[in-house]
Amino acid sequence: MKLTLTICLATALTISAKAQSPDKALARVRYTFTHIQDTTQRDKPKTENMLLVTGKNASVYTSYDKLNQALNTQKQIQEQMKNQTGNSNIKIEVKSEMKVPLTQEDYFFFANEHKMITKERLFNNYLVEETAPQIDWKILKDTMSFSGIACQKATTNFKGRNWIAWFATEIPFQSGPWKLNGLPGLIVEAYDEKKEVKFTFAGLENVKDDANQANSGDDIKIASPNGGVGVVKMVGIDVSTSYLGPEIKLPADAIKTTRKELDKLKAARDKDPQGFMQAQMAASGMQGSFKANPAPRPAGSTAITKVEINNPIEIPEKK
Repeated sequence: MKLTLTICLATALTISAKAQSPDKALARVRYTFTHIQDTTQRDKPKTENMLLVTGKNASVYTSYDKLNQALNTQKQIQEQMKNQTGNSNIKIEVKSEMKVPLTQEDYFFFANEHKMITKERLFNNYLVEETAPQIDWKILKDTMSFSGIACQKATTNFKGRNWIAWFATEIPFQSGPWKLNGLPGLIVEAYDEKKEVKFTFAGLENVKDDANQANSGDDIKIASPNGGVGVVKMVGIDVSTSYLGPEIKLPADAIKTTRKELDKLKAARDKDPQGFMQAQMAASGMQGSFKANPAPRPAGSTAITKVEINNPIEIPEKK
C-alpha cells in the first residue's frame, strides 16, 4: 500500500509537551504469534512477531512487526522532507511492504490498579479502559526450560479457550502476551489446547538505563535550513516507536472512549477511508489532504483475498 500525505508546515510544525507518569521499562520479551484464523485452511495460519515491554507495575503488548514498519515509515518521511526543505507544502509518499494485516491493538496492563487499557489508532489515538480480567489459573508442578529459562506450568479457561501457560517465577512480572496475565512470574510461552493460538517465546532482553532512541514518539525530527531541528507532528498514520524507549506510558494525546463508540468510528473508516481521514483532519484544524492508493499489482495477478476469520482468539460464549 502507498499512502500520500500532503501537509502544510504552517499547521503541522509543533512542539508538544507530554505530561506522563510512566513506569520504567525493565524487560522486553519477543514472541512469535501464530493463529489459525480460518479453520478450513489450517495450513495457512497468521504469523506475526510480537513484543511485550514490562516493568514492575505496567506492561504493554504490541506488534513488533508494526514497530519495525513505523521505523521504516519514519525513515521514508525524514528522507523526503529533507529533499523538500523550503517548500511551503510537502508531499509525502509512504510505501508499505505489508502483505498481511498487522495487529493494530496495543494492550496496556496495570497490575496494581487491575486495569487493562486497549489502544487503537484511527487518525487519533483512542483508549478503551476496562477492569483487567481475573484469570482463574491452576498452577501445576510440571516444569520446562525455554532457552535456559526455568518455567512452571499453569492452565485456565479464558475467553472461550483452554489455555496452557509456562511462567518463570525467577522473572517476577505478572504480565504476559495478549490479555494473559496474573501469574506469579512472567508468562514465557502460552497456547490453547488445540494449538490454534500460540505465543511462542522468541527472546528476552533487559532494558538498559541508557537506552538511546533517535525518536520514540509520534513526532518526526528534521534539520531546518538555519541549522536547528524542527519537529513535525504527524497525524493520521502511526509512526510511534515509543515502546522501544526506556518507559511504559500511555499516549498523552489519546482520547478516552468506549468500545461501542470506537466500533462506530471504525465502521465509518472502513466504509470511506479517504473521507474519514479528511473529516478527521478538518475537525483537528489541519490543512492538507490525505490519499491512500493501493500498490499496483503485476499484470495477470488477482485481487488480494480478504482473510476469513471464523476462529477468533476470543470465542463468544454460546447463549
